[in-house]
Amino acid sequence: MDRSHLQALMQEKMEQMPTKARRAVAYLLSNMREAAFRSIGEVADELEVSKAQLVRVARMLGFAGYAELKDALQEAILEQVNPAAMLAKSMDREESLYETILRMEHANLDDTWTQLNQEKILAFCRLIRKARDIYCLGWGISSLVTESLYIRLRVMGLGGHSLRRGSLTLIEQARSVGPEDLLVVCELPSYVVEVTETVAICRKKGTSVISITDSPAAPVCKESELTLFVSAASPTFGSSIIGPLFLVHVLTSALAISLGEQAKKALEEQTAFLYDTRIFHPIFGLKY
Repeated sequence: MDRSHLQALMQEKMEQMPTKARRAVAYLLSNMREAAFRSIGEVADELEVSKAQLVRVARMLGFAGYAELKDALQEAILEQVNPAAMLAKSMDREESLYETILRMEHANLDDTWTQLNQEKILAFCRLIRKARDIYCLGWGISSLVTESLYIRLRVMGLGGHSLRRGSLTLIEQARSVGPEDLLVVCELPSYVVEVTETVAICRKKGTSVISITDSPAAPVCKESELTLFVSAASPTFGSSIIGPLFLVHVLTSALAISLGEQAKKALEEQTAFLYDTRIFHPIFGLKY
């Protein structure tokens, strides 16, 4: 059963359910990814209900038991990280793909903005400013987000390092990370074991960790001092980076303001570099 069908089923059934059961289904709808990979006991504790109550809810939804409901939740979530299945689904839609992408990216930006607040922005700036060195960690498409952050930090004159899978594993690269450093990790689906293990190793050393991810179910969340959530839905690929890149833009802009004269001096040096006509075409008087 795909995600949309499962959501429609749950929304239809919950209307006739008693209050406690309706609250449980509302939680499953809002936290589908978390519920899909948490135990029945963890979900029961979160909702402050018994495991037997969750089994009854599953049966009200038409499943044999909670295990079957959990399987359906996992199937719906895993569909999101299957690009071939997502493309096939988009090909079957009557709606224009371009309009679908536009609508979803607007939603990604809005959802990412909604999950951000002044307290989190200030916490991000505080952790950046007190760090000795800043390590930006990402795998696959997530590395594009951390590379963007790394570039911004370097332009502002901050000590930054980009950790990406290459000649060395992430774990090998993380050996230099210490207790006075900060690790900023972006982890979008699919979640990578080596990323989780690298973050855990850094955390054991006493390194502060900021994570940028799409869900509290992401394994890196449990190792993070600060977690910033983004929306990354896409109709054709596993994750979109529009929301995450927007978040990086907002955070680094706020950081530049908080750094004040330090950032101003670094950006003045960057401006002089951009005016070097040995490298860049002059801004005015271009002739072709």
